[in-house]
Amino acid sequence: MLKKERYRHFVEYFSKNQPDAITELHYNSPYQLLVAVVLSAQCTDKRINQITPALFERFPDAYALAASDADEIFTYIRSVSYPNNKAKHLAGLGKMLVEKFNGAIPAGLDELQQLPGVGRKTANVIASVVFDAPAIAVDTHVFRVANRIGLTIKATTPLAVEKQLVEYLPKDTLAIAHHWLILHGRYICLARTPKCNICPLTWFCKYYAQHNTETALLKAEAARLKKAKDAKKKKALNAIANELAKRSVDNNT
Repeated sequence: MLKKERYRHFVEYFSKNQPDAITELHYNSPYQLLVAVVLSAQCTDKRINQITPALFERFPDAYALAASDADEIFTYIRSVSYPNNKAKHLAGLGKMLVEKFNGAIPAGLDELQQLPGVGRKTANVIASVVFDAPAIAVDTHVFRVANRIGLTIKATTPLAVEKQLVEYLPKDTLAIAHHWLILHGRYICLARTPKCNICPLTWFCKYYAQHNTETALLKAEAARLKKAKDAKKKKALNAIANELAKRSVDNNT
């Protein structure tokens, strides 16, 4: 299948079945989205949504955040991953937003990446979601799923994946395609055990094709039989050991 065909099938499926896909992070303003995305690095959206209500109540805008410090911010985010670093990032982020951008969220990728705790992925999220820019953020889910499906070829870095997705996806789908890939990776195309048995994309997925050839299936069956044989052997050895232990007890008595 040609690469362009695979992209067409990808867009057609999700446009029909997930036309309103959005982030699972809860937010009510660009400022809140920025803070939530910074906090979500190497942490689950569920955890972030649990702590942000109290955080946003205490720090409703960049000015409130700038007036605080990392120690106080830490008390609100202690249950997320890397809370010390993220508290420092948010303290610095608030101050820079106030001092350099008058409390507003900048639109440019370069300006966004000047903010503490904001890398290219976070900058792309804000640029695409808030400012409708033709950008796509690449996190671990996007990276994995794009490579598995075959949307990207020999893309070994997030930037390489981003460039190929931007090149081949229609510009008006870039923002929502980010969410399509994330949600598919989060709930179906799992890192260790992808749920290929319920995946609707297997008919054009390169990963599925590679792992379901006759050779691949034979290897999988051989591995299954070996595992079953090893388990049976272990069970028999355990039975012998138990019998020997029982005889030893009987002899001693």
